[in-house]
Amino acid sequence: MKVFFVNNFFFRWGLILLFPLLFTLWIPGAGFLWSKTPQINDIIVTNNQESLLVYFYTKGCFTPEMNKAIQNGVPTTFTFLIELYKPRPFWPNKKLAALKLHHTIKYDSLRDEYQVTLSERGNQTFIVKEYAKAQEMMADVSNVQVIPLENLERNSQYLLRIKAELNKVKLPLYLHYVLFFVSLWDFQTDWHVVEFIY
Repeated sequence: MKVFFVNNFFFRWGLILLFPLLFTLWIPGAGFLWSKTPQINDIIVTNNQESLLVYFYTKGCFTPEMNKAIQNGVPTTFTFLIELYKPRPFWPNKKLAALKLHHTIKYDSLRDEYQVTLSERGNQTFIVKEYAKAQEMMADVSNVQVIPLENLERNSQYLLRIKAELNKVKLPLYLHYVLFFVSLWDFQTDWHVVEFIY
């Protein structure tokens, strides 16, 4: 009985505190229903002397609700999937490379700063004071090595696929009850395909 009372207490206060948020989710034009659908933009496929490189930017991936959660210290991670294929007539395309990148942001309220960790930079954590700059770092993928050029054939066609996802956030147990039917933290872009000849 005591455990049930504690859970019920948190559940009740969770409803009270989050009711304004839940109410705005259903107001037309409130923004939660992805007024800006996340999408991959500005894809550039190029190379240096050794590797195939890719650059791109994810647009429309921050909602007001997500911004509020980040400001309250909830860690948030974007996952970027990058796949390289070689087309083959009459056969499934041959996968040559598959990368999974993670960008994580966490706000430190005591120091009033944002910690942005980028897996493609050896999981290096960057300290940023401005939230706009932290958002830009979260959405931007630059100078990522996809595959060594020695593994590619000259004058051959290739397909590069890119997708972005928002990892599920682990909320406190009592908030799971409140947000059970609200997919506040799940988004993913469509696969964006770039065809090129090396």
